[in-house]
Amino acid sequence: MSFLRTKGPGLLLCLVVALPCWLLGRAVPVVGGPVFAILAGMILTLVWKDKGQFSGGITYTSKKILQYAVILLGFGLNLSEIAKVGAQSLPIICSTIATSLVVSFLLYKLLKMPANISTLVGVGSSICGGSAIAATAPVIGADDEEIAQAISVIFLFNVVAALIFPTLGGAIGLTNEGFGLFAGTAVNDTSSVTAAASTWDTLHGTGGAVLEYATIVKLTRTLAIIPITLALAFWRTWQARRGGSATSGTFSLKKVFPTFILFFVLASVITTAATLAGADAGVFQPLKELSKFLIIMAMAAIGLNTDIVKLVKTGAKPIFLGFCCWVAIACVSLGMQHLMGLL
Repeated sequence: MSFLRTKGPGLLLCLVVALPCWLLGRAVPVVGGPVFAILAGMILTLVWKDKGQFSGGITYTSKKILQYAVILLGFGLNLSEIAKVGAQSLPIICSTIATSLVVSFLLYKLLKMPANISTLVGVGSSICGGSAIAATAPVIGADDEEIAQAISVIFLFNVVAALIFPTLGGAIGLTNEGFGLFAGTAVNDTSSVTAAASTWDTLHGTGGAVLEYATIVKLTRTLAIIPITLALAFWRTWQARRGGSATSGTFSLKKVFPTFILFFVLASVITTAATLAGADAGVFQPLKELSKFLIIMAMAAIGLNTDIVKLVKTGAKPIFLGFCCWVAIACVSLGMQHLMGLL
């Protein structure tokens, strides 16, 4: 009863905001429900500053519900399917991820940007957009405004990529397989990968083959959430110890270790084992859809905790960082395909 009294109103508010945003996301996948939800939350906050009894549930949704969404995301990963294309796509994926992280780190130093923003944009650009940001944010202790800033940057270049990549791929003579690899490794978010690959399928009459291939490549990238979040947890612990806080007992690896990532891995293993045992992959579809909806709820909560005016005023450097990461990833993806003889 205490939980419902303190968290219930805020949870219900996030649910009410998320429902129309979920429907809008299905109607306009190139934008996606999470972006609609963040925008809706931020617009509400412009006219409703003091949320009173709703605050507890909003914070709970932006933190805990977000982690539950990442766990359920694991039910969308069939490791056996990923293994089929992993050998070919893995060198490209590793190269693009490394490139984005290096670019984000260098610009963090050069532009003197907040560490959390540069980390979230770098990870979101290189792995899987909003899902990677959702998984990374609790590990590095990012606040809601930092998450909203990173999501906004990722969204901008998602839309640009979905609109121009099919034309770009055709102009440089990519094969169907080449564009599948390009979309799967160089487009930030799954929804935008889907949009770009579907456009290519329509333009070239491939019958959906490129969409299927690009999606599997993108899911392979998603697995990078595991080592990245673990590495960031160890890095944060080492930084704290170097600063002396661990010796005082105020900070430890246990506090930042992303336990929810272990459940994410377990969900992936369950899906893989069940599929190999002959279960219909569609059994897990409701859990995948629930994961997407919970992310939209969490993004609504983050929007409700975000000052859009402040976000716009501080947006130039994160946008420039996102642009540099995006261009670098696209160039490395194409360059690696050329080196591997795939172009």
